[in-house]
Amino acid sequence: MPERVDLTASPYHLDESQIAWVEDTLAAMTLDEQVGQLFTNLFFFGTDSFSGNDYTAEEIIEKFHIGIARYHGGSSDKVQDLLNRLQSASKIPLLIAANCDSGGNGAMSDGTYIASGAQTEASGSVEVARNAGYVSGREMNAIGANLNFDPCVDILVNWRNTIVNTRAYGTTAQDVIKYTIPFVEGQRESGVLTCVKHWPGDGTEERDQHLVLGVNELSPADWDASFGEVYRAHIANGVEMVMAGHIALPYYSQKLNPELADADILPATLAPELLNGLLKTELGFNGAVITDASHMLGMTSAMRREDYVPAAIAAGCDAFLFFNNLEEDFGFMKAGVENGVITRERLDDANRRVLGLKAKLRLHEKQADGTLLRTPADLEVVGCEEHLRMRNEAADLGVTLVKNTLDQLPLNPTDHRRIRLYHLTGEVGGITGGGEPEMLNFYIAELTRRGYEVTVNDGATRVKGATLAYRDQTDAALVLAEVIGYGAQNNYRIQWKTAMSNEVPWYVWEVPTFMVSHNFTTHLHDATMVKCYVNAYHPNEANVLATLDKLEGKSAFRGTPNELVWAEKWQARL
Repeated sequence: MPERVDLTASPYHLDESQIAWVEDTLAAMTLDEQVGQLFTNLFFFGTDSFSGNDYTAEEIIEKFHIGIARYHGGSSDKVQDLLNRLQSASKIPLLIAANCDSGGNGAMSDGTYIASGAQTEASGSVEVARNAGYVSGREMNAIGANLNFDPCVDILVNWRNTIVNTRAYGTTAQDVIKYTIPFVEGQRESGVLTCVKHWPGDGTEERDQHLVLGVNELSPADWDASFGEVYRAHIANGVEMVMAGHIALPYYSQKLNPELADADILPATLAPELLNGLLKTELGFNGAVITDASHMLGMTSAMRREDYVPAAIAAGCDAFLFFNNLEEDFGFMKAGVENGVITRERLDDANRRVLGLKAKLRLHEKQADGTLLRTPADLEVVGCEEHLRMRNEAADLGVTLVKNTLDQLPLNPTDHRRIRLYHLTGEVGGITGGGEPEMLNFYIAELTRRGYEVTVNDGATRVKGATLAYRDQTDAALVLAEVIGYGAQNNYRIQWKTAMSNEVPWYVWEVPTFMVSHNFTTHLHDATMVKCYVNAYHPNEANVLATLDKLEGKSAFRGTPNELVWAEKWQARL
């Protein structure tokens, strides 16, 4: 078992006055307040709570005493207003988290995207990585968020894995370390805390722990040489928080506890040998551990919710991500303390670790002197000229020509004036978006401005028509893959709009065909026949403009693909 947290050591480095605030606060807390401090609530605009209860934001703070807040959706002004409300209502200042893995766009709808992990890796630039963290931190700070549930430090090992395909910074531990450490350093300039994820490591299999127990089946030696190196690097760099995934590490669990049978293997969120043993003792992590979202099937399939709510804290997590039902989950956690599942020593230690992070940020001092809340003037950095310049530089460095085997470039309005445009989308209205017409409309407008005549293909029909007529009426085909999705499938692949749809690339030998993915990087496994393929990583305007400039030969392709883009298909290279 790890010793009690040391607030004088990394990642806290608290002075006597900060430690005194932690201890005085802890001593004055009621049991309900201590239990509440373990919880993170997810606030939705319009309903205030993910849990579906009819409480206002202020009532949730007053009744359930949460320690951490997260929110979903909203423009910068609306988010800032909500976060100010939350901090104003809370006796103990809140850690407020956002998911900024690519820039400020993860914190608000009008935030600035810089580069995803995949785009950063393709750029080969640690400066792009630092800029993504820098912009994330500045724009989070402007709205009042102070804890980033990123970067993702998973390693993309399995090309079929779409859970971390765009979020992972590489296919090796060395690349993940190379880019994620500068990301953290960039966001630290704004005083934002870091939570890396998903312990003990995603990317080795194709399944999604939102839907099933995730499993990292690496041997202890292989884990030590890969994911272990990543976590050692971030712990040495002072990472403040680790998010435990609902991912099992069975061979390491059984090494640490040889009495565990296969049926006893639990996700890391509930596995004391992985939290107290491997992470907090063997790797020496002295910060706070938070669960991944508790409604995910990787956790719910382990045992009854009544049992796993307190079991997560007993196993070594220090914070619990999201209520399912406010009253019920609070009652489960409190009962876990009262019946001894969570010892008072474990409860105190978990609270100290979270309060220590608040003290590190001196939130209590800012609360006392009136500087905790953010102002409209703070929002001037959101989408500022400096951030947009960084976005454009990242687009220029990242957009990647994967193949051009027929030497069909450059695209131009003389040879390819009449363009047939194909828009491939994922689920419409999913939690991460996708399927909306914004990117398509921007492509249409920009291609038209550049002198092309654009026809958008109707993919809902199977009728292809005469091939000679198609060739006579069409000079080029431009296929735009904007397949975005999250938590509805174990992996995401191209899904044509209907069986044998006319949008499938039957036309690659009829007219020059150019395919661009604005999200996942491995679409060649479903479109091996395409001869010119580009990874553009994100559907923002900068990446669209950079892609068109590079297709037209006005700018060189500068991104470099990793080997997983070929999806282990020899024909993808042809």
